[in-house]
Amino acid sequence: MRMLPVLTRLAWRYLWRNHRRTIIMLSAISIGAWAMMFMTALSRGMVDQMILDGISVLPGHVQVHNPQYLDDPSVSNRILLGENELADRFASLGFKAWASRVKVPAVISSEYESRGVTLLGIDPMAEREFSFVSYDEVEGRFLESAEDTGIVIGRKLADKLDTELGKRVVLMSQDPENEIADRGFRVVGLFTANMPAFEETFVFISRKAAQKMLRIGDATIEVVFLGDDYRDVEPTYERVVAAVDGTLKVSRWHEIDTYLGTMLKVMDGFVLVWVVVIFLALSFGLVNTLVMAVFERVREIGLMLALGMKPASILGQIIIESMLLLAVGLAIGDALTYATVQPLQDGIDVSVVAEGMNMWGAPSVLYPKLYLYDVVLANVVVLILGFLASLSPAWRASRYEPVEAITKVG
Repeated sequence: MRMLPVLTRLAWRYLWRNHRRTIIMLSAISIGAWAMMFMTALSRGMVDQMILDGISVLPGHVQVHNPQYLDDPSVSNRILLGENELADRFASLGFKAWASRVKVPAVISSEYESRGVTLLGIDPMAEREFSFVSYDEVEGRFLESAEDTGIVIGRKLADKLDTELGKRVVLMSQDPENEIADRGFRVVGLFTANMPAFEETFVFISRKAAQKMLRIGDATIEVVFLGDDYRDVEPTYERVVAAVDGTLKVSRWHEIDTYLGTMLKVMDGFVLVWVVVIFLALSFGLVNTLVMAVFERVREIGLMLALGMKPASILGQIIIESMLLLAVGLAIGDALTYATVQPLQDGIDVSVVAEGMNMWGAPSVLYPKLYLYDVVLANVVVLILGFLASLSPAWRASRYEPVEAITKVG
């Protein structure tokens, strides 16, 4: 340890002996580090937005259903608990937000067209905090209460049905006796969504209107809960489990939407793979730089060995050189990443390829997300791999015989 400051000073001086080569290598490391972290930030932002959009449609982080509902989402598989009993169980548990809703497949018809949709019977006041629809941006108005008699549909669905605000449409579904349940509603609002597909898929009516239409009394289909972080839903999940009995099924969001859950896991693995791939490309230049540095200093290394410097110190000096080179390059790369990601926090408009993005369930505006975890992971992995890559030239330098190295012809 006493030799470490001396070896560090020597390594730093030798690093800048050939400053042109060092600057070229630093540029390669910096640009490589910037590229891998910038692309990671873009990918993180896209995946995070897809997951948040998906959770906003589920919605919430934890849901409660009849055990058969997820396999057969019909009104027959409902929760036989009234609003008062649900409030007694959940209202005092301190959830960030929660709501009960009616959610069943349905058919909506105008005088011209019919479409299959998902009917959402909601209490708009309870769901305002986590709905994928911005109430204030709805053309016309959104539902005003759990007893509202209007219907809110997406703009794209209105185009498909050739209908508009003020027109009447008919909703049809099945009641618990498998009889047709239908009712006419007047369109009071047209909503837009981050994902255009949502505008064609979902229609909103009030919870009371849905219960009356489906003839289910004050029963509901699902109860949804919002936690603090979609990556950590266990505290919310455990509180919900403790408040329900075994007749109901409690599910985390990634258990309901396995596609989004798998995507999150894949993204976490992708970051590590991406960092390793980028470094493998950089490692050829790093090893070549160190080998050349060793080759140019063979006589000097032989002289230091002859004067009593231990092989371990030679090995340590070469490794420290590579670590200093990587550390400076990574620091510049980190700074470049922050400087390029920060101005893009308002989003990158990729609407020119919006149709292709929508096919993947991605939004047309990307919001890069630079997480400290990703930056630390990239830096640590690169330093570890750099250490391993520098072992070969460092070991070679420490194995020279002093006399042979001093008399070696360059």
